[in-house]
Amino acid sequence: TSGIEYSRARAMINYPIKLKKKDNYLLLGLDYSNIHLRINRTDFPFDKSLINDFQSLDFSIGFTKPVKNNWRFAIRVKPGFSTNLIAKSISFEDVVISGDIIFVKNQEKSEENKYPYRLILGVSYSENRGIPFPLPFVSYSKKFHEKWSFNLGVPKTDLQFHISHKQRIKLYAELDGFTANLQNGVLLNDNTTAETINMSVIIGGLQYEYYVTEHLQIYTRSAYIFSNNASLKDKNHDRIYTLDNKPSLYLRTGIRFKL
Repeated sequence: TSGIEYSRARAMINYPIKLKKKDNYLLLGLDYSNIHLRINRTDFPFDKSLINDFQSLDFSIGFTKPVKNNWRFAIRVKPGFSTNLIAKSISFEDVVISGDIIFVKNQEKSEENKYPYRLILGVSYSENRGIPFPLPFVSYSKKFHEKWSFNLGVPKTDLQFHISHKQRIKLYAELDGFTANLQNGVLLNDNTTAETINMSVIIGGLQYEYYVTEHLQIYTRSAYIFSNNASLKDKNHDRIYTLDNKPSLYLRTGIRFKL
């Protein structure tokens, strides 16, 4: 069995502000997570209470504008913090930075193009994702049948079956995880000190979505973690202890409100 159970409660809001120049927008947002690790093993060589609970909060500011040939440019920066808050206050070590630079092309629906597509190309960096280096941000999405659509890309890929206007089922795979500062450090039995915790996972499974209204969506996921890498790292970001690397079940539910 897995040595760690991972649960996350998340609240996120993004709000677009239309600027004076045509089709230019300022994007503002907040993303808060409370992350809890339930440790089922007793043989860890450190105080388990130091890595039970984590808080993260990202502030985001972005800008998007149309460019040539039906492309749109967008950039977003997300400063924030991610920490176990043992010291009860925030320090510079708790700060995490994320950001995206992308180009988006939407093919408009027409008589010749019954099923238009959306193409997104760019680069994404997020310390909170648990992968401490930039990733390509690629997404090609298209509806190819009245009941079917797909999205191919990184960090998310899915195949969707549209049951009705309000319901759909999604077969998906994605990257997830988090990184957090360990305030005051975590001392291991060999006298090494962990400064950060890092978890990166590859998830695949099914998601059911129901649109209560045009903008309000309820969803639930049942999935499997195929690749799990949870570890403690020192100040040089070198792994000094592996917490968990076993596949496990993944469940998630939530509510989305989109404008």
